[in-house]
Amino acid sequence: MIELVEIVLLTLLAGLAMPLGALLARIENIRPRWLENEFRHFVIAFGGGALLAAVALVLVPEGMKGLSLGMVVLSFTAGAICLMGLDIYLTRQQTSASQLVAMLSDFIPEAIALGATFATSASVGVLLAMIIALQNLPEGFNAYRELRSSTHFRSRNIVGIFTLMALLGPVCGVIGFYYLSGYPALLSGIMLFAAGGILYLIFQDIAPQAKLDKHWAPSLGAVMGFLLGMAGAMMTGH
Repeated sequence: MIELVEIVLLTLLAGLAMPLGALLARIENIRPRWLENEFRHFVIAFGGGALLAAVALVLVPEGMKGLSLGMVVLSFTAGAICLMGLDIYLTRQQTSASQLVAMLSDFIPEAIALGATFATSASVGVLLAMIIALQNLPEGFNAYRELRSSTHFRSRNIVGIFTLMALLGPVCGVIGFYYLSGYPALLSGIMLFAAGGILYLIFQDIAPQAKLDKHWAPSLGAVMGFLLGMAGAMMTGH
């Protein structure tokens, strides 16, 4: 029972980093104007770097454990194709939500992995929750800005949606702890599926948005985001 409470609290706190990032994104009109523009692109790149780190250092290495080459290829490719289909659908609906999709694609499998990991190592689960929270903060910031610029949602509505999305964390964590910890192959497949989708979104939508002509800080942000993932991976022993 104590483990269940800990999983719920950890995944909820990690998920609440999404609305926290959205609240930070509500701060408008940073002066001077060039600083606001460069800071926004820096955060987009930072989130992309953090996502790339999650793929390269957590989702892919963990997902490849115990799977055959054929299943690795199938799971990874299926994730990329499914996210491409969703991206095409959103484009036809004239709605840009790549940051939101990437955020959920990252958060859900990592929350499941957190729950499954907690069954064998509580300390690793705590560190993984910290990594998820640090990734969700810039992703929530970027997703808020993207939705505000491409939809008619009001600020409070977006923050409310992100808060509700945070509740997916405890649900996924409990599923991972009680059901998927005994099915490592299925858990690996979910991780690789998410990794393929995230990698597609990084190069299709997030990286192009991060580019800013004659400015170099956004590229540094991508490096720092990846460095964050490296540090987290080392802390969890990956």
